[in-house]
Amino acid sequence: MTKTRKKKGEIDLSPEALEEEQRIRQAFKDKDWAEIKGSNSWMIFKVMSEFVEGLEKLAKIGPCVTIFGSARVKPSNPYYKMADEIAYQLVQHGYGVITGGGPGIMEAGNRGANRAKGKSVGLNIYLPHEQKGNIYIDPDKLITFDYFFVRKVMFMKYSQGFIVMPGGFGTLDELTEALTLIQTKKIGRFPIVLVGKSFWKGLLDWWKKVLVTDKMINEEDLDLFNLVDTPEEAVRVIDEFYAKYLLSPNF
Repeated sequence: MTKTRKKKGEIDLSPEALEEEQRIRQAFKDKDWAEIKGSNSWMIFKVMSEFVEGLEKLAKIGPCVTIFGSARVKPSNPYYKMADEIAYQLVQHGYGVITGGGPGIMEAGNRGANRAKGKSVGLNIYLPHEQKGNIYIDPDKLITFDYFFVRKVMFMKYSQGFIVMPGGFGTLDELTEALTLIQTKKIGRFPIVLVGKSFWKGLLDWWKKVLVTDKMINEEDLDLFNLVDTPEEAVRVIDEFYAKYLLSPNF
């Protein structure tokens, strides 16, 4: 479907725009105490149920590495093939693989893990465009969440490392979440590997020139991640990290 660009000042009457306007109006609508209490109580129980399901299914999953990346990447894309190979090699080295459960890079990660006959976990999310779990996830290891924040807790709690492939806002959100938790010592200093030097160059240059220069982060914070270009390098970073602490994947 071809989208036509809306002229300045023109009112957008598309179904998507009208739905968004309704959401905004609903947010400003006065609610009585019964509505507030009923809505919040239901949300609390729904959040609790998602945490319980995630904890129960992932508690005994063993050492896993999470692969983050774009849902929009097609199988013909070189990064898709790299994610598939990284996942395959991770399983060969004793790790399971966790992804966001959807298409693109996520599918590639689950595909590689499945190809190597390893643990293939998918933490899916309900979205307006109905993202479905890909076919390479182990049936007993697919969890679908309503809330992004619950899903992110599961990523961070049950991953022994993070492989970050090229992606958009969601990937950047997951990357900075992991960096923030490690920087603030809320989780252990697990390895973070950015794959694709040319893709990440602009962002990393900005971090160095702006965030470090303006003292928004410390220069040593740039040591919290590694930058690589091949599947072999990515897996080596994970292996060498745990070898340094005399740990193996069966801990």
